[in-house]
Amino acid sequence: MLGDQEQILYVFPALSLGPPGAANFLIVVTDRAISVLATRMLRTDRPVSVYAAFPRHTRLGPIMQAPGPVIELGSMAFEFDEEYAAVVAAADAEVFAPETLPPDPLPDL
Repeated sequence: MLGDQEQILYVFPALSLGPPGAANFLIVVTDRAISVLATRMLRTDRPVSVYAAFPRHTRLGPIMQAPGPVIELGSMAFEFDEEYAAVVAAADAEVFAPETLPPDPLPDL
């Protein structure tokens, strides 16, 4: 779905907020793009299509609290588990503030 030449850097599950209702998605950050993948209703770990795509230089944050962490991509808002806040922050830091990232402890993997 993403193309053979793209390298996946970050993936996290998210729930869309607002109309037309809640739906499960996977947010996938590659070296070239940020893709929103639609998933199956009962198998949220199985993507079925690319719902939306954004250039890699699109900022995921800021993370808003309402009641859980929420980000906006395009005209959609996505809620995700608190444990993925670090993933969102790292994906943004990689593009917008790479000097703040720690060195990779296992660069050969």
